[in-house]
Amino acid sequence: MDNPVIRPRRLRTSPALRRLASETRLNPADLVLPLFVREGITEPVPIQSMPGVSQHSIDSARRLVTEAAEAGIGGVMLFGVPEVRDAIGSGATDPDGILNVATRALVAEAGDALVVQTDLCLDEFTDHGHCGVLTQDGRVDNDATLERYRDMARAQAASGSQLLGLSGMMDGQVAAVREALDGDGYQDTALLAYSAKYASAYYGPFRDAVESTLEGDRRTYQLNPANRREGVREALIDIAEGADVVMVKPAGSYLDVLADVAAISDIPVWAYQVSGEYAMIEAAAAHQWIDRRRAVEESVLSIRRAGAAVVLTYWAVELANWLTEKRS
Repeated sequence: MDNPVIRPRRLRTSPALRRLASETRLNPADLVLPLFVREGITEPVPIQSMPGVSQHSIDSARRLVTEAAEAGIGGVMLFGVPEVRDAIGSGATDPDGILNVATRALVAEAGDALVVQTDLCLDEFTDHGHCGVLTQDGRVDNDATLERYRDMARAQAASGSQLLGLSGMMDGQVAAVREALDGDGYQDTALLAYSAKYASAYYGPFRDAVESTLEGDRRTYQLNPANRREGVREALIDIAEGADVVMVKPAGSYLDVLADVAAISDIPVWAYQVSGEYAMIEAAAAHQWIDRRRAVEESVLSIRRAGAAVVLTYWAVELANWLTEKRS
């Protein structure tokens, strides 16, 4: 054909046309910032494997939440890093434990400007680093762990968390926590189920961030990276148990699972761009092998394109500021 009539390139001929024809858009309100609050420090402590990310004191976390609110992002997800750990993760349910203290402080700081969310898992608080309590022979006891999750949920809701991120991957965790919250009058506290959370190699820097004591792995409760349908099955179970949001984690290497879950879910679907995804782009950019800003934007855009309504990303505030710059 010498003169083709069908020319898709017409919609790519200018920045304005490309913007108008864009199928997927990024918005600051669709971003959530994971935030590490460490007990016993007075200033931020940089995390070596996550350039630009730090463990925060209560005061520096307050400042960061103010900055996040000004950038217009949707929320912050809090992780606590305690000074003392034990076999059952007692600090997770202590009203004066670091995560609950930080939650109260940041809820007061943020007001209605963004959603303060909390990680509901025991791995940061146990001396063995697993997401639950162990049997005498060292296995994670699913049902005994659910009792700890119930207590942890009550403590977090009492501290003012608006959304609890159930990341432990215990069978029945959504139903157990929903029942506990409703029984204590916390019907309005929302549940984010980490439904399709895979046993991934991309969590390494996160374990530095929370100073994980884990020995071994979590393959008996996190999903097999080889399994696609299983991610959908887990999401359907969590939806049936009363989850308000379901999530896929990691994001970038599991876009097929994310798209599958988004296709079947009648509730919001989120995705977590995890520490290893962040670290790889930062490392490549530091060597000037890639354009950092374009790579960050493209990586988050691809997660939204695959079906995530919201993305948890360590670039949330920086990316939100870039998006605001573009609009202005």
